[in-house]
Amino acid sequence: MKVVVAIDSLKGSLTSMEAGRAIRDGVLKVLPDTEVVVKPLADGGEGTTEALAEGLGGEMVYVDVHGPLETPVKAGYGWIRETKTAIMEMAAAAGIIIIGKDKRPLEATTYGVGEMMKDAIGKGCRNFIIGIGGSATNDGGIGMLTALGYEFLDSDGKAVGIGGGALKDIASIRTEKAMPELKECQFKIACDVTNPLCGTNGATYIYGPQKGVTEDLKDVLDKALASYAEVTKKCLGTDFAEYEGAGAAGGLGFAFLSYLGADLQPGIDLVLDAVEMEEAMKGADLVFTGEGRLDYQTAMGKAPVGIAKLAKKYGAKVIALAGAVIEGAEECNANGIDAYFPILQQIVTLDEAMDPERAKQNMTKTTEQIIRLWAAAR
Repeated sequence: MKVVVAIDSLKGSLTSMEAGRAIRDGVLKVLPDTEVVVKPLADGGEGTTEALAEGLGGEMVYVDVHGPLETPVKAGYGWIRETKTAIMEMAAAAGIIIIGKDKRPLEATTYGVGEMMKDAIGKGCRNFIIGIGGSATNDGGIGMLTALGYEFLDSDGKAVGIGGGALKDIASIRTEKAMPELKECQFKIACDVTNPLCGTNGATYIYGPQKGVTEDLKDVLDKALASYAEVTKKCLGTDFAEYEGAGAAGGLGFAFLSYLGADLQPGIDLVLDAVEMEEAMKGADLVFTGEGRLDYQTAMGKAPVGIAKLAKKYGAKVIALAGAVIEGAEECNANGIDAYFPILQQIVTLDEAMDPERAKQNMTKTTEQIIRLWAAAR
């Protein structure tokens, strides 16, 4: 018998791999000869870096970089030496959570993202997996690109700056000083939005307000991004302004596409590919997945449903475990999850339920009973 375990983290309680190993323990208590494969799971958003770094045998690296408003922050990224791979989330250096209520879209920059990448390149990384959700920026990625050596100049040949307010002044772009190692790098970007760079469905109009873009600034910044795209097209010969995902992270998607030849993919697809999940599913009889809270949103394409769909491709049954099961979770049954269970063993406070040791025990005990039923039914 073969069992595959791929469960998302229980935020504030267990990492993806900790939860996975607890499930493995429950399986082996009943069927000690079972082949159990534990894989990390994330959807490309918060927690992806830690999940993949731990699951792929990497380590976390912390580096001091410029934050979105240039105040220094300590940003972490995953480093997998063997495959020369860096796993990053742009939000670690330029996330909206960093700035809190101090939202300044004309000044916010992705410069720190470029500094993280530069640090990883210096360590020998040539493969990048980068999530670009949760940004505080609307700079079209010029901050990141400037940190990597690209030059954005005004009509007088002077550097325009690194924030969203500098976009309107870009008259020419110089690439001569860009890091030569970039040509050796491959960039896979976790992007779950399909917005173009500009227009009423673009970066500024759709996502700008949550970053502090007021009504009077929408048209100004949108036109600035359009101008930046035109200059990019003229100087580089690339034309990605209308490409799906170009508007992600305030235009950072456009920068990755236009300047770094990146591949934009839905976060869950990128993660599943990175951990070779499909290969693991071959020959599986039973698959465990889940997350902290199972509800109707889970059924709308979150990581556990991605696992369920892949499992069904190979004929496996799918069980989901969760810290809590909320009304609407029954939608998961229509999306490949055969059955789901909360792991709580008794009534406790939220703090007690989220205690890591208690959560591991609950996960293992619940799994053990499921496997006993599985064994008896077979």
